[in-house]
Amino acid sequence: MRSLALPYAARAAGLVGSVIDSSTSLLHKQSHDVVRFAMGSPAAEAVPAAILAEIAAAELREPHAYDYAATEGDPPLQEALLQALRGTSDETTADRLTITSGGMQGLDLFCKIFVDPGDLVVVESPTYTNGSATALSYGAALLEVPVDDDGMDIDALQTLVADAGRTPKAIYTIPTFQNPTGVTLSLQRRHRLLDLARSWGSMVIDDDPYGLLRFGGEPLPTLRELGAGEPVVFSVRTFSKIVAPGLRVGWVDAVPELQPLLINAKQAMDTCTNLPAQRLLAGFLSGGHLQDHLVAQRAEYRRRKEAMHAALREHFGGIARWTDPDGGLFLWVTLRNGPAKVPDTTKLFEAALAEGVAFIPGPAFSPTGRFASALRLCFASTPPDRIREGVARLRRAVDRLTEC
Repeated sequence: MRSLALPYAARAAGLVGSVIDSSTSLLHKQSHDVVRFAMGSPAAEAVPAAILAEIAAAELREPHAYDYAATEGDPPLQEALLQALRGTSDETTADRLTITSGGMQGLDLFCKIFVDPGDLVVVESPTYTNGSATALSYGAALLEVPVDDDGMDIDALQTLVADAGRTPKAIYTIPTFQNPTGVTLSLQRRHRLLDLARSWGSMVIDDDPYGLLRFGGEPLPTLRELGAGEPVVFSVRTFSKIVAPGLRVGWVDAVPELQPLLINAKQAMDTCTNLPAQRLLAGFLSGGHLQDHLVAQRAEYRRRKEAMHAALREHFGGIARWTDPDGGLFLWVTLRNGPAKVPDTTKLFEAALAEGVAFIPGPAFSPTGRFASALRLCFASTPPDRIREGVARLRRAVDRLTEC
């Protein structure tokens, strides 16, 4: 049978897969015990499944609970979310709020509306490459800007943009407990970033899934608050990290004049966000469960981060350095020269999986494959005793690889 050359769209070449998401399928295929530091999700035991089941029994009994919803969001969820955000750094109004199918849809909606082929989009380096991949899928040219302990390096941003000879259409940042490093953009840098965006006529994509998971340090105003509601900031939020990832519900906060465009763009994607999931979350918020849930999560994630730090000091002291976040889900570990050569963490992944521990290699967080000596560990999804075992297994994998 003669093969047919498929008439791909030009944009198909920009569709890149996700090493992060692919790890889910890979881990499901493992038959041996694996300590899972790979996926960036809440611990299974942290999901309020019993409360959600009670809400489902009360709210999802009628056929209308499985109908289509308003594209901008089901009114009960919108009202409950507005109430939950009142008095916080993300307090907003109904005309700015659009419910999305997870945070990723918020990023896609932004790119659909704002990014033309060839537009320059700044991304942090390292970054959440599902976000940068969304920009690539719309034909963006990416500019990677380094991250240090205070978040995106704004001096480097200015220099790199000047060297590029053109200003960016958008600047994509995860400002609080960044994925993958766990670092937080300092207040001074938040102000400078917004000032630069205003002077360049650039949009700031404010992707903040982890801000409510602060367990240490002093809270900072969000870019949403610092931007005082002005058009330069497009804020993306999600319930995936604070309640349950499988619900696939998030929201976008943007100037009111954008909402009709967001609705039009979303109607061309999925018509509306899953209504049963919206009803579950509306009940969770209106029932007053979120704050108690967050208090418990924060305390437990602090305990797990401290357990991971202790295990890293025991097994990797002298051969690695790592970040010390005040919240969120992740640590960023960078191997350095010890008794043997630093292994490439992409190759280390296979050895580690054989030892029974999974992580995400550093190159997965750079569109150009940087950070070969680094890796991301999620501390939130694993209890302390398993964290200790997993880090010990990781050290055995490093030793095995460097002895070859």
